[in-house]
Amino acid sequence: MSSSPYLPFINNFLDRKEFATHTKHFESRISERANPQRHGDLPKWQEFVNALPNATPSDIDLSADAIKIGVASDLSADEANQLHEALFALKPWRKGPYQVFDTFIDTEWRSDWKWQRVKPHISNLDGRKVLDVGCGTGYHCWRMLGDGADYVLGIDPSMRFVMQYNAIQKYLNDSRFDFAPIGIEDMPGDLAIFDSVFSMGVLYHRRNPINHILELRDLLTPGGELVLETLIIDSAEGGIFTPEDRYAQMRNVWSITTIEKTLELLESADFTEVRCVDQNTTSLDEQRQTDWMQFHSLKEFLDPRDISKTIEGHPAPKRGIFIANKKS
Repeated sequence: MSSSPYLPFINNFLDRKEFATHTKHFESRISERANPQRHGDLPKWQEFVNALPNATPSDIDLSADAIKIGVASDLSADEANQLHEALFALKPWRKGPYQVFDTFIDTEWRSDWKWQRVKPHISNLDGRKVLDVGCGTGYHCWRMLGDGADYVLGIDPSMRFVMQYNAIQKYLNDSRFDFAPIGIEDMPGDLAIFDSVFSMGVLYHRRNPINHILELRDLLTPGGELVLETLIIDSAEGGIFTPEDRYAQMRNVWSITTIEKTLELLESADFTEVRCVDQNTTSLDEQRQTDWMQFHSLKEFLDPRDISKTIEGHPAPKRGIFIANKKS
């Protein structure tokens, strides 16, 4: 598996001592997820990554809203065009933004806005070992490193996200952040090694939300911190709203919970210091169509006559941030 052209940065992950007892398990799960027969576009995406010019960034800033990798003068004009074309070919880019030399990747989501809402409420990340579940391209993982995390493992089964991560890692070459193309269901249940676990934008895709919360808990060290960001709804029978068909054109939305129900679920999973620290209605400026994500976005998923509702007539997306601690 480690020789696969699609997984050039996975070796760091498999070689780390904290995962040594689970190497065979991870190799099996990653090989299955990354099987080219499951992803017909993989060879094409790899060609785009291979087309990126070789360059060494003279400046890196993982704390910037647009993660900064190099400056324009690090590349010749031809290299700059080559870089832009290869990165643009990997679209859609959904989570960011990134400033890669002179190319600005204007992603669908202003993920920096979410980080600005999360950061004031979480524990200091200095020296912490962090897991980011459903990490997308890895934008928030880079921000976690920028805020002092010692190591971050991001997991997401999307191979397009893996290739976008590979494109960014080509220039950052930072062994403190590994990306494994797996889901949380692929994580061993006896791997309670993370000081902080983030699950942002995952819970509502789970048919059974308490199971997801228990999976997150079991990956935390005693006293570790869970950061849960999810869709919320003001009211619902039993505290959980399950759309009959689609929600904002998404088919796989199974459980949008009220704040009270989310807190109840966290407490039932034996978390302590459970609290909701932020709630925010997603705006058309935070999630939108761009040149780098040219498909329909939030605007097309809302009722054009009343953007407080989805196109199906449900309450428009509202998100809550919850913090909790695993019992010591």
